[in-house]
Amino acid sequence: MNKIADFGEQIDGYAVKVLNERAVRASAGILFFFAIVSFMNAWLTGNFQPTRVFVVVFLVDFTIRIFINPRFAPSLIVGHWFVRKQQPEYVGAPQKRVAWAIGFGLALTMLYLVVINQIVGPINLFVCAACLTLLFFETAFGICIGCKVYNLFNRDQAQLCPGNACDVSVAPASRAAGFAQGAIVLAFAALAVVVTLWDARAHSQNTVLQIDAVPSSAPIDPAEAERCKVPEFAKAMGHEEKWKLHNNCK
Repeated sequence: MNKIADFGEQIDGYAVKVLNERAVRASAGILFFFAIVSFMNAWLTGNFQPTRVFVVVFLVDFTIRIFINPRFAPSLIVGHWFVRKQQPEYVGAPQKRVAWAIGFGLALTMLYLVVINQIVGPINLFVCAACLTLLFFETAFGICIGCKVYNLFNRDQAQLCPGNACDVSVAPASRAAGFAQGAIVLAFAALAVVVTLWDARAHSQNTVLQIDAVPSSAPIDPAEAERCKVPEFAKAMGHEEKWKLHNNCK
């Protein structure tokens, strides 16, 4: 019988308690989506309300995961629902607890900075970037960075890693195949650079034409001047010029 307060499932045939990696990755993807939306909303518009809401929700979700039972964490419930028809992939629960403890610590930091004290500054960006990186690697690649930390501080190494990474050593690709694939990646990156330079040059020419088309003595619209008034939070975080750029102000 499953306990209400527990961490992981004890399944016959597995030496340690386990979690369904498919549900874990699904929940990480859900959290990453809302995290990047709230982060970009704060960065582009200066509205930190979605960020504050997300921090509180994230913290509650991870509190339930770590201190009660992952089965009752809302994001894991939704993630499990999305992958309910897929074959479960069981991974070790102990290393996940350490990984989630790191996320819990980041959430506590953001609660203190953004929600309680409403501090705006570079430390917020660092904490957000760390959280987004952890979530992205989990959902995109199935790489649990926090689980690597678990191995650094525990004599008993992690078992049942995603993709069997704890036990399987992937054979290196042939040198010819590796060179060809590397060349493809470099060519793709060169294409992206060329397109970027072309777009920047075209945009610069259009901007010059627009400036020349406007008479130098054109009156300033009071409504436009009021709209382009830089808010204090943008000045405080050194975001003044970028705020003007994002809001199409000169």
